[in-house]
Amino acid sequence: QVQLVESGGGLVQPGGSLRLSCAASGNILAIYAMAWYRQTPGEQRELVAVINSDGSTNYADSVKGRFTISRDNAKDTLYLQMSSLEPVDTAVYYCYLNARPAGVPYRKHYWGQGTQVTVSS
Repeated sequence: QVQLVESGGGLVQPGGSLRLSCAASGNILAIYAMAWYRQTPGEQRELVAVINSDGSTNYADSVKGRFTISRDNAKDTLYLQMSSLEPVDTAVYYCYLNARPAGVPYRKHYWGQGTQVTVSS
């Protein structure tokens, strides 16, 4: 059973920084992509940043230059370093994994439970 456990959310002042972590566990044969999404009440979940299996990354325009996505392959852990945070960044942040688990001949999608990030003075 593949699981994602997120940590690192919290309350931060505008201009501050936070680092989110997402640890993947379970019998994973291959990881194709990992990503961070965020969602505010009444809105659709939006992609924040993605890192592909070849290490390439993509970011939402709203976070380019402020957020950095990275991955520790040895630990199957995903990170999101967030800097210069703004109140509009307030949301629940979700970790996403696209991977092939053991015993399954196709890719599956997995989501973390979400972690709240609040940017406020």
